[in-house]
Amino acid sequence: MFEATKVGRTVSKQDYKEQQEELRTQLLAVQRDLRASNIPVIVLVSGIEAAGKGEVVNRLNEWLDTRGVQSFAFWDESDEERERPRYWRFWRSMPPRGEIAILFGGWYQTPIEHRFKGYCSEAELDGELNRIVDFERMLTQDGALIVKFWFHMSEQDQKARLKELSRDDKSRWKMAPDKSKFSEHYAAFEQVAERIILHTDRGISPWYLIEAGDRRYRDLTVGKTLLHAIRSRLAESTTEEPNGQLGGPELPESSSAQITLLDQLDLSRSIDRDDYKSRLKKLQAEINELAWTAYNQKRSIVLVFEGMDAGGKGGAIRRITSSVDARLFRSIPVAAPTDEEKAHHYLWRFWRHLPRAGHMTIYDRSWYGRVLVERVEGFAADAEWRRAYSEINRFEEQLVDSGVVLLKFWLHISQDEQLKRFKDREDVPYKRYKITDEDWRNREKWPQYKEAVNEMVVRTSTKHAPWTLVEGNDKPYARIKVLSTICDTLTEALKNPPAPTAGYLPCGEKRIQNEK
Repeated sequence: MFEATKVGRTVSKQDYKEQQEELRTQLLAVQRDLRASNIPVIVLVSGIEAAGKGEVVNRLNEWLDTRGVQSFAFWDESDEERERPRYWRFWRSMPPRGEIAILFGGWYQTPIEHRFKGYCSEAELDGELNRIVDFERMLTQDGALIVKFWFHMSEQDQKARLKELSRDDKSRWKMAPDKSKFSEHYAAFEQVAERIILHTDRGISPWYLIEAGDRRYRDLTVGKTLLHAIRSRLAESTTEEPNGQLGGPELPESSSAQITLLDQLDLSRSIDRDDYKSRLKKLQAEINELAWTAYNQKRSIVLVFEGMDAGGKGGAIRRITSSVDARLFRSIPVAAPTDEEKAHHYLWRFWRHLPRAGHMTIYDRSWYGRVLVERVEGFAADAEWRRAYSEINRFEEQLVDSGVVLLKFWLHISQDEQLKRFKDREDVPYKRYKITDEDWRNREKWPQYKEAVNEMVVRTSTKHAPWTLVEGNDKPYARIKVLSTICDTLTEALKNPPAPTAGYLPCGEKRIQNEK
């Protein structure tokens, strides 16, 4: 497939000079149009060694307005990145809508290196490539434009370029031992690259193979290709694709045929107050010990709390935070997204708060807002919230695969109990801040929320991330159930390190450690 990148295309100095001025003008014009759109542009720059990837990025930064462009390299991992799921570093690099991010290698760099060095099998590589395809589909369905460039040249041209670079003081940082001998493994690397490109070359995010032997040809081709891609995307009326989900089945119109999972909860469950106090004290001491054990084992914990308004989420969370050392956790109250958050994919604001290894993040409401509030209130289009189920499942699977202990709680109460709590909040001065006009309006949509919750649980209660439904009419009972579930799950999870997971990365990392 790389034959077309070895035909010897060139551009003369005069032609380059004439075309560069016009191209630069057009790129700046399309960049201004891009700013007024809701389209983030992600440019992936990859290819064989010595193809001039850095030179291309420098040229793009010269031609474009750098106030709307950011560049990111991923050759080194910081401590922060190593202590979180791998894709955390890429989510942090996502551009806001209307801007451009240029990623050196991006999410392809590590799969290429691991397969090339034999750290993973072809089957493991294919597993990771499937994840990449899903990831790119998710971004493009949210409106992003992904432009992927692969720079290639003949083996002879690469040897000449490497020799040239070895004599250039400014580029000696690139000449690490394994890279200086890269041309010796040209054929093997080309084979790996072909497999990766064929697997991930999709209509929504195609690869552009660029012949890199002649610098002037290379740079003009990249600039023109990027210009055309952005122009085409701006001209499209929509990026929506069939979401592939028809929703739940149409149910008969009798009450007994429309029973949901929430209807099966016994909301009369309660606990004796003396029993509550003694168990609470014991569980809080246990969860504190488990949090420190998780810290020492470098196991992250993510707790997700959802529920009807006044369902008791805050009270349950306070029983956790009052027992765990404050240096080990962060509590994230999730409200309406800010302008910065709206400028990104809805999962972006949750990825950025994921805990470091050994720490805990508590989400007071979460990414499930997409299939609850945004669905019921009409803030998300049908296609957006319908595809969110699979997006959320893949997100949570990545967390668990990386060793995160993930627990999800839905705290449920009856309509009568909610009304009682709403009135109590209005009557008690220090509770009035908890009740708003929006809470009262939401009560009118109880059936719609109930339907949305049922479908949410059905579609996202998975083996790796099951839901715990909590009977919440009696607050003490609900708090004990939450704490008991956390303690039991952590006790089991911390007995042994996480098992190897699907995909090439865990095996690759294990083999790297064995070599060291």
